[in-house]
Amino acid sequence: MQEHFHFTTDEAKIQKQYAAILFFVSGQLSLIQMYLQRRNRHLLKQEDEVIIAVHVLGKLLGFTSERAWHRFVIGNLFSKDLFPERSRYNRRCRNLGFAVKWIRYQLAKRGQHHAYAVVDSLPIELCHHARIYRVKRFQGIADIGYCASKKMAYYGLKLHLQITDQALPMGYVVTEASCHDRTAAETVMVQLPHPYTLGDKGYVSQDLQKKLYDEYKITFWTPVRKNQKIHQSKAWKRWMKRKRKVIETVFSVLIDQYRITEIRSNSVSGFESSLDGILLAYSLVILGLVER
Repeated sequence: MQEHFHFTTDEAKIQKQYAAILFFVSGQLSLIQMYLQRRNRHLLKQEDEVIIAVHVLGKLLGFTSERAWHRFVIGNLFSKDLFPERSRYNRRCRNLGFAVKWIRYQLAKRGQHHAYAVVDSLPIELCHHARIYRVKRFQGIADIGYCASKKMAYYGLKLHLQITDQALPMGYVVTEASCHDRTAAETVMVQLPHPYTLGDKGYVSQDLQKKLYDEYKITFWTPVRKNQKIHQSKAWKRWMKRKRKVIETVFSVLIDQYRITEIRSNSVSGFESSLDGILLAYSLVILGLVER
């Protein structure tokens, strides 16, 4: 499907999207007073901002294969002589991961002015269920966890994500699949603390709520379990459920349109680069800086 992508896509729209991303990235990179040490910088075919813009555009268009994306770029955006070959392009994308992360962080800080934040986790399967006991991909990093919504065990990772009420991603952390939501909650929320944050029953912990408020002034609201003595009205429960729906919508968009659960990278740096690229592309769309 991706190999024939250029036959069904409006080329003028892609050029417009690329120009918008490049304009924004160029302005942000000028603020970073650090550059990669290269011996022959004058021999580069394209500057760093072009490589980052192309990388983010690929995630915006939903490409998961780096080979297919590089073939698409050569055929639609640049000539073969003016763009790095595939392995060099992928290596530069990984080396520029710090810049992509910094740009996304600058966008995420705008979320501190939004009304409230929501935190939740998303399972990322790395193989089919039949291979979970013999898979070697990310061995020693990923493990077997349980997805309560699908009622099944899976091998992979877990993305813990905090977003605002306007669907803007803020903090995130990737853990092994067996990591409990409460364990990663503090790490996620303190990256960009929001004074009002909502969570589901997986985050129920009075000790966690007290620590977040005492140390970071974060008011963390969660539903109560049936065996708890705390009483919550039906109106409050309905309000909580309605407000938390935004993160389910965000996960649905990230899976269906940005294919965040289908990252094919086999290295940690490659996986992180792809994940940051997806979240940056999504943030640009949410803030209206790039047209989807």
